[in-house]
Order: sequence, then C-alpha cells, then structure tokens
Amino acid sequence: MTSARSVVAALDPDRYEVREIEIGRDGAWELGAGSQGELSSGAAGGLAVPTNGRPVEPLGEVDVVFPVLHGPFGEDGTVQGLLELAGVAYVGAGVTASALCMDKDLFKSVMRDKGIPVTRNVTALARHRDRVSNPFGYPVVIKPARLGSSVGITIAHGAEEFARGTDLAFEHDEKILIEEFVSGVEVECSVLGNDEPIASLPGEIVPLASEWYDYSAKYDEGGMELVIPPRIPEQTIRRVQELAVAAFVAADCEGMARVDFFVREDGEVLVNELNTIPGFTSTSVYAKLFEASGIPYATLLERLVDLALERRDRRAGLRY
Repeated sequence: MTSARSVVAALDPDRYEVREIEIGRDGAWELGAGSQGELSSGAAGGLAVPTNGRPVEPLGEVDVVFPVLHGPFGEDGTVQGLLELAGVAYVGAGVTASALCMDKDLFKSVMRDKGIPVTRNVTALARHRDRVSNPFGYPVVIKPARLGSSVGITIAHGAEEFARGTDLAFEHDEKILIEEFVSGVEVECSVLGNDEPIASLPGEIVPLASEWYDYSAKYDEGGMELVIPPRIPEQTIRRVQELAVAAFVAADCEGMARVDFFVREDGEVLVNELNTIPGFTSTSVYAKLFEASGIPYATLLERLVDLALERRDRRAGLRY
C-alpha cells in the first residue's frame, strides 16, 4: 500500500486522472477511497472490478494500469495475463517475464543458458522432501522458489538449522532452492526501458538490523543503508550495469526491474535474482538509484507510463 500511495501522490494530476483498485488477500477487488464517484456504467472496453458476492462494477475506460503488487497473484504474471485479456496497457514486465522471474529456479536456468553468471543452487520439490541435500557445505541458503521480500529464507550454519530452514521454506512453496552462500558485497541495480533499456548507478546494500538482508532489514526503519555508488572498483560497477541490462533482456523484461547481485571478494559478479515489481516509494531502492542517476521519481513514473503505451501501440500491429 505504501508504494501504491507514493505512485498516486507523485503522478501529475494535470496529466493523469487516477483510479485506485485495492486487491485483498482473499481475491476481492475494491475501488480505493476517492474512486467511487468516477465509476461509469458499462463503458465498452473498460476494466471491471470483480468483487466477492456483489455485482461487478465497471471502471470505464482505462488507458494504463500501473501494477504495484508484490509476490504471488501480482508479480507472477497472473494480473498481467488478465490485463492482456482485457486489452489494457500496463506498466512493467509481461506475462512470460513476470512468471519467469518469480520462479527463481527457472530464472536461473534461463540465465545460465544465456551465459549470465548466477549463484549456484539445487532445487528440491515437496513430494521428494526426503531427498533434500546440501551439496555446498555451511553456511548455506534455503529459500522458497516463488516468493519475495526474503520471506521463508534461512541461512543455515549447521544440520539442525538446515532441517528447520527446509521445513520453513516448504511452508511457503512446493519448490525450494538450496543455494550457495556467497561472501561479498550485495549490490542492486535498476533497469528502465523497452527495446533499449538503461541501467542506473548501482547501490550497495548494508544491512544494519540483522546479519543479512532479510525482511526486517528491507522494510524496518533504519534496517539498512544504501551506498551509491557501491564501494567496489569502477570496472566492477560497469560490469554490474552490463549484467543488469543483459539479465533484463534475457528474461524478456520490459518497463522496469531491479536486478540483485553478489560481488565476491575476488571481484566476480553474480546475478542473484530479478524483481519485476520492486518496492516503489520515492525512497525505495529502485527509485533512489535512478534519482542518483539523474532521473527523479516523478519523471521515472512518467517514463514508465509512456513505455507501457509504447508497448501497447507497438504490439497492436501484430497479427494473431
């Protein structure tokens, strides 16, 4: 909600007429405060708001949808697929890229195929949980394959912690990753664009509230420090930017993404994951990195809306 409110507040009211739609965990869609008076009755081509147990309320004509949704049923291609069916332009990655990047196992497979270096991992399924093993030694990372915000992740330092971490990850997903622990600097880089994406200045993540960049470090006040540019050599910064764009293109992304990296002590740069809908307040990492690169928050939002319209117009000429 914080990200969505920030986007609404920063959009130029002289240029944009904003409708807010809130989606609950139960799947109900609700018009946000201030939107009720803007309803139109059954406008063709409009976007409907499905509600639980009540009549469907049409929003009327919608030019662009800006999804500010994190995790399953928002960042994984499901909402994007609905918008494709409705024929509505939307900001950010399409169905394929959204689904791919949400699944860390499949994402890494594609990156390896494209020659992009990623952290090593093995994958385990719930139906074979008795076969889960750790080929990397300790410490080792256990994480759900299709979740975000560091939820369900454990850094295990021994066998007992490994068993507990495996159980925790399987509470959140039927597929989990056992991943090598990388000692080094955690760096993030924002990407913007469609056919010719650009990378921001990267930033170094310094957790302050915990041992690693967990949920608390990401979202609690004072949980982390963002150092821009990161304290790594200039050639390594360029390598991060190069790989950020390469991963964005390899995953078939458009619009926006934040690419997360580890930089080993020997200078090797590894892609960890790619977030197609990163946190989106003006103080979130994605926006702060572009602000440091000369693109302020309001301008960034305008570019993303323009990119959504450009993609819609470009694809309108395709034959199906």
